[in-house]
Amino acid sequence: MSQKYPIISVTGSSGAGTSTVKHTFDQIFRRENVTAAMIEGDAFHRYNRMEMKAELERRTAAGDHTFSHFSLDANLIGDLQETFRSFGETGRGHTRHYVHDAEEAERYGVDPGHFTEWEEIGAGCDLLFYEGLHGAVATDGFQVAKYADLKIGVVPVINLEWIQKIHRDRASRGYSTEAVQDVILRRMHSYTNVICPQFTETDVNFQRVPVVDTSNPFVARWIPTADESLVVIRFRNPRGIDFPYLTTMLHGSWMSRANSIVVPGGKLDLAMQLILTPMIERLVDRARRARQH
Repeated sequence: MSQKYPIISVTGSSGAGTSTVKHTFDQIFRRENVTAAMIEGDAFHRYNRMEMKAELERRTAAGDHTFSHFSLDANLIGDLQETFRSFGETGRGHTRHYVHDAEEAERYGVDPGHFTEWEEIGAGCDLLFYEGLHGAVATDGFQVAKYADLKIGVVPVINLEWIQKIHRDRASRGYSTEAVQDVILRRMHSYTNVICPQFTETDVNFQRVPVVDTSNPFVARWIPTADESLVVIRFRNPRGIDFPYLTTMLHGSWMSRANSIVVPGGKLDLAMQLILTPMIERLVDRARRARQH
């Protein structure tokens, strides 16, 4: 953790909704005049698209049906940890971009499925913001989590997560439901051993829970809307959280445990604004004062 150069890490699996959370952070940064260096988790994949396909085929032929982008060895976790450590100490780090589609290819000048060159980031920034799969990893080999000052988990219940992934991958990537199901099955080992353990490291978890039937996510015709959901917000350390204020401001919310509040799904953005803004303000104020000395 860093006094001068704080790091915020948003962690969630594919289809969890981390991009929506990033949008809320963007709003807070803009309103509070905070300059953030941005890192996408995809930048630290070990393989480009063709290399990943070849590695998947090689692993499958060898009898390994668990290898996926969720796997630690499919990613440059050591490089990510070093970037967090470096930024926390110096305010500088390195990242790159993974180019997903033709629109991004035009922007970055690199073919889809490939990476841009590594570049230094951080100059003139108040903090580092990470959004991806592995921002709170804590294992015997890697300790990414210890370098992040504020760790956010985005964790919809698993059937909802699958529905969101199926609909996204079919609409934007042209996958069949069967192909997405194969990906989900292949990722399950790392989901339970790599993704889920991170949510015990996070400071705040946002878990969306649908209140409509999602029993069979593979035939769901649409994604449950925000108004068809509740969001459980869990604080690892509830000390200093003004729960009476939050329940007053968030109509229809209630405390379910001493460290948890439940809010209507349509209030998620407001809840995040109310909860995260003061946390970010404290990080940035502390950092700016530290850098003056």
